[in-house]
Amino acid sequence: MQRLYDFLRRHPTGVDTFWAVVLFGFSLLWVVSAPSSTGGAALAYVAVAALFSLVVALRRRMPEKMLVLTVALGLLQLAAGLVPFMADFAMLVIIYTVAAHDGPRWASRLALAGGLSAATLSQLRWPLENESSSAAKVFFTVIMTVPFALAWVLGDSLRTRRAYFAQLEERASRLEKEREAQAKVAVAAERARIARELHDVVAHNVSVMVVQADGAAYVMDSSPETAKQALETISSTGRQALAEMRRLLGILRTGEHQEAGEYVPQPDVQQIGDLVDTVRGAGLAVDFKVEGTPRPLPSGVELTAYRIVQEALTNTRKHGGPDAGASVRLVYFDDGLGLLVEDDGRGAPQEMYEDGGADGRGHGLIGMRERVGMVGGTLDAGPRPGGGFRISALLPLKPAH
Repeated sequence: MQRLYDFLRRHPTGVDTFWAVVLFGFSLLWVVSAPSSTGGAALAYVAVAALFSLVVALRRRMPEKMLVLTVALGLLQLAAGLVPFMADFAMLVIIYTVAAHDGPRWASRLALAGGLSAATLSQLRWPLENESSSAAKVFFTVIMTVPFALAWVLGDSLRTRRAYFAQLEERASRLEKEREAQAKVAVAAERARIARELHDVVAHNVSVMVVQADGAAYVMDSSPETAKQALETISSTGRQALAEMRRLLGILRTGEHQEAGEYVPQPDVQQIGDLVDTVRGAGLAVDFKVEGTPRPLPSGVELTAYRIVQEALTNTRKHGGPDAGASVRLVYFDDGLGLLVEDDGRGAPQEMYEDGGADGRGHGLIGMRERVGMVGGTLDAGPRPGGGFRISALLPLKPAH
């Protein structure tokens, strides 16, 4: 049964042609049996029936043209005095088709006007016999108008419903595309966040390990104790880097089998002091001060503050020169947390802090700006007038949940 239904849907013109042949056959039977259809009148009825059957056969391929043909045939019947017969059923079919078709509105209005006036014109042309009263004539006219009105209402309702479902499908498709776009944006944002975390971990800890390894190799023979202390710093820095790498892996492996071991929490403002001590142990003189009253901060602000200080001190070690010194100021305001990291070294080349540079470097400062922007803060980074480099940031404070 489903195959038959699918076949009929794939061949609508064939189905309409079948019904057109059926209508023409019944019309011929009426012409043969009707006493008034003789001679030339019979030929006229047959011609009209053939044209009405054509209307049914082509109603879905060219509905507007078939509607105009139907109007012309109706007027021809009125003028020639051809009484309504079986073929006039095509009027109901074309009215329904035009109303259901998503075509020009004039065609639908013409179909409605023609359907509502067909019964009235027919009654005026061929009034009821047997001396019927006016009330009976009006009642008969209304009854004959109802099928035409119902045909138009049914077709228009079908068109409206089809347009509604098409709109729902279009909206669902648009929402699906929007969800895919949002998913891509979320994935890109997550990848950028993980990339910033990896950069901060690798750039800071590995640079400390390289500096300490170079120093240990330089004083290995002359000062074994100093070399031993440098190796211990390398060991502790390496363990810290591994711990942070495990934390990132734990984020990436959520819901899957994770490696055994504890994942350390993400860094916060309280660990900036430990970070400064580690940098001092690596040979960089750092002055660290906290002003204002410490208070609980949102986790995003905590991590942003820590990473800014970490990246700034890493840049000082990499670009400040052999005798560079740095200072770190952490200021708690009423509505924000201020950070000021300065050094008196040579500073980074100009291209290192302008859009990443032509050589693709400078990702640390770009990462700082992205982090600060995510928490709604401001960042200012650049060379100091008297030499060295300065990074200042203001992070807004929000009540901690």
